[in-house]
Amino acid sequence: MKTIYLDNSATTFPKPESVAAAVENYIRNIGANPGRGAYGASLEAGRTALKLRMAACRLFNFDRPDHVVITPGATAGLNMVIKGLLKPGDHVIVTPMQHNSVMRPIRQLEKQGVAVDLLPFNDSSALHGLIKKETKLVVACHGSNVSGSLEDIEAIGKICKEKNIFFLVDAAQTAGHYPIDFKACNMSALAMPGHKGLMGPQGIGLLLVDPKLAEQLDPLICGGTGSASDLEEMPAFMPDKFEAGTLNVPGVFGLEASLRFIEEKGIKAIHAHIIELEERFRAGIAGISGVTAVGENFGCGVISLDFEGQDNASVSAALEQDYGILTRCGLHCAPSAHKILNTFPRGTVRFSLSYFNTQEDVDAAVSAVKEICG
Repeated sequence: MKTIYLDNSATTFPKPESVAAAVENYIRNIGANPGRGAYGASLEAGRTALKLRMAACRLFNFDRPDHVVITPGATAGLNMVIKGLLKPGDHVIVTPMQHNSVMRPIRQLEKQGVAVDLLPFNDSSALHGLIKKETKLVVACHGSNVSGSLEDIEAIGKICKEKNIFFLVDAAQTAGHYPIDFKACNMSALAMPGHKGLMGPQGIGLLLVDPKLAEQLDPLICGGTGSASDLEEMPAFMPDKFEAGTLNVPGVFGLEASLRFIEEKGIKAIHAHIIELEERFRAGIAGISGVTAVGENFGCGVISLDFEGQDNASVSAALEQDYGILTRCGLHCAPSAHKILNTFPRGTVRFSLSYFNTQEDVDAAVSAVKEICG
């Protein structure tokens, strides 16, 4: 039985062949750290890190490679901004369909005296009524990892710019396969993992930070950077200010290769392919009784289904055992999103697409859903 991987919101698989080749080349032939030596291998590692930063600038319309921070993942990048900025007495507004990578640090800070408000679902205009003189930050989840619902980050960014409020975007479910423009959306920071839509390895991510915000952030982790080694304080310059310790250099090589792959294919073409598959999937299940697709305003390749009268976990297990289709069932680390969608605490079965999925994959999944609901 052929295995059909439809859990790309968790991590994309397969990866481009060039990603595996780049990681292997680093491990077998280079091995050195960037910024830790003046010999050839170290310089080559440094050049690859710089190429990664420059590729991210091109992909997201950002013009400061030195403000592209290499992180251990999206969670780390989000925490760097949230905890690096907010202090007791500050106020933060978050969009409702949030992952716990945002909500857990927010709730932790709330206990320390940071005030928190949730923006109503799919209503960016309500932001005006929530802003206070203490409002320091707005955090938006661009694409829901539960339902695939998209937030209007351009509208939110416009309001943040008007009110002089920092704006952080979590692009975990959109970066790499949905066009994102840092400048057009008036972002202050953009966080993303390397292993999802960017099709790179796990354990690495990127955080793009506007210089104005970078100056305000306290480093979340301090340590060696290979620079300013005469000081016992973190360097004030970027990106070293936020890159304490040894980088995940195999990940740097892999992620640089995956961004090259995305540039070669074209972000618009990748997005068009995934949207074509998503629309085919949604059209295929539209007439099936006993199953409901949750959410609205879709567009990032995520389809979340609630099977009426059945245990969603059992459905997900049957999809694997009987059809070879790999999905994810549960609350997807986003309980607030499920409460909005009225699927808490039972969760949903999530199907998520990547550039490497095909129409045949989608048709097989739709056929399986029909049989399970039959």
